[in-house]
Amino acid sequence: MQLYNTLSAKEREKLIEDAGKERLTISFYQYAHIGNPHIFRNHLFIHWNELEVLGRIYVAKEGVNAQLSVPAEQFEAFKAHLDSISFLNGVRLNIALEQDNKSFLKLKIKVRHKIVADGLKDDTFDVTNKGIHVNAEQFNQLIEDPESVVVDMRNHYESEIGHFEKAITPDVDTFRDSLDIIEEQLAEHKEDKKLVMYCTGGIRCEKASAYYKHKGFKNVFQLEGGIIEYTRQVRQKGLENKFRGKNFVFDHRRGERISDEIIAQCHQCGKPCDTHVNCANEACHLLFIQCEECAKKMNDCCSQECMDVVALPFEEQKKRRRGKHASNKIFKKGRSEVLKFKN
Repeated sequence: MQLYNTLSAKEREKLIEDAGKERLTISFYQYAHIGNPHIFRNHLFIHWNELEVLGRIYVAKEGVNAQLSVPAEQFEAFKAHLDSISFLNGVRLNIALEQDNKSFLKLKIKVRHKIVADGLKDDTFDVTNKGIHVNAEQFNQLIEDPESVVVDMRNHYESEIGHFEKAITPDVDTFRDSLDIIEEQLAEHKEDKKLVMYCTGGIRCEKASAYYKHKGFKNVFQLEGGIIEYTRQVRQKGLENKFRGKNFVFDHRRGERISDEIIAQCHQCGKPCDTHVNCANEACHLLFIQCEECAKKMNDCCSQECMDVVALPFEEQKKRRRGKHASNKIFKKGRSEVLKFKN
């Protein structure tokens, strides 16, 4: 039985174009105790492949984390399948604010050690013993509460283009890095302050809330559904929007605009800009912020060195990459000495 993709991204893209049907970009997660992640992974692939679901999904003993694209006409069937799984019955689905039929072009369901890479070797805390979930209105109240400390649990390249008012935004490359930094900074306030966390869709701060409760924090809160659900509620209910800028998302769009403010700058010239791109040199693929003028001037590259490589014949570029480790920098870096205006 087929349990893997048989079409390339280009072939799938053409099928989507020819079909001319709308698709929904959706994300969800759920912490749970899964006995055999491999069997569960295969179960999902069989059912979702039939529904033409595409996306990137991680399954582990601690739960499931999914970002995917579903044909709009198959949404009810997809939801019914989720509801047929006990721990996914009624799970909150974050539907993207800006839809794109090509947000994902393959169905990739992978078994991982954890659904959120945290680098922790501490297995003594229960990831399902989470903090208090709050909605958008409650979150706004907590932001204004002088007894609250609001923390962005995302990485530096995410918070650089958008974050909540008054939030602490750790300058970190990984989720694991932020855990120790926040605990150290708030060590004296484990009992008297309200620790209020947020992230893109809720999955990272939910694990963090369980971790900090384990570490002795008494008042732990998290924004339910993350920035995506917060924005939906703000627009639906006419609430004050306390998020500034753009929300970074992990598909080819790389961002959804939440407010009109541009709080970041082009990493090459310094002008206001919050558009993330990847360097056109496949051997580099550095994620950074680049304005349209610099993109034209630099041929979509991060440096002169990469421009020189891109100018070579394609076969020569492949030859130079051959035998070298293909490190995936697509969502990791944004740190390089060639970027003059990187914060």
